[in-house]
Amino acid sequence: MITLKIKIRKEKGKKVKKLRKAGWLPAILYGPKIKENILLEISQKEFKGVYLEAGHSSLISLEVEGQKKNYLVLIGDVSKGSLAGEITHVDFYQPDLEKKVQVKVPLVLEGEAPAVKELAGTLVQNIYELEMKAFPQNLPKEVRVSALFLKTFEDRVLVKDIKLPEGTEILRNQEDVVAQVVPPVKVEEELAKPAAEEKVEVEVVGKEKKEEGEAKEEEHVASENKQAGKEKKETK
Repeated sequence: MITLKIKIRKEKGKKVKKLRKAGWLPAILYGPKIKENILLEISQKEFKGVYLEAGHSSLISLEVEGQKKNYLVLIGDVSKGSLAGEITHVDFYQPDLEKKVQVKVPLVLEGEAPAVKELAGTLVQNIYELEMKAFPQNLPKEVRVSALFLKTFEDRVLVKDIKLPEGTEILRNQEDVVAQVVPPVKVEEELAKPAAEEKVEVEVVGKEKKEEGEAKEEEHVASENKQAGKEKKETK
């Protein structure tokens, strides 16, 4: 279990600007068993490392300074500034561990397909993420699929061929093609097809998900818009 140390935050609105300059990120914690959003602050450096390792679908443990209780959470929305692209705000979602959630998980194709090496074909990956349903503690950070089974141009890796962690299921047609190798003359034809989805994010469904906007701090949105406008003026 990945652990991230955090602090309870007192600053709100425009005051969070000082936190960022000092190397801290404003964050909130919410969930079905949390009555009111909890304001937090976390080290920018530490969060980046945890985010890279856990992504949006792995549970992490929030260790609150001065408290014995830890919160098992998923990383939800990660807001970034409009100018430099730096992370400006983080949402943590504490799920009910006894209820299943739906999460989009990255799909990684690994290994060199024999049809590419021996037949000069081109590997085409059609699916880059999978919507999965599972208990939070069973969710993988990513799903890895081997391309070694693609030995001819007729071979396909289908959704039903994916080996899943225990207690998880894919919410997608089992016959959908994950990857294949095509002859050189068909590359342009395959590339002309609509691009597969690439955005990876956590989306918790059901009654436990707060209505959009309720999980956000009202002052965060307002302050970020004002800050972005101010920074644009200063750069002129």
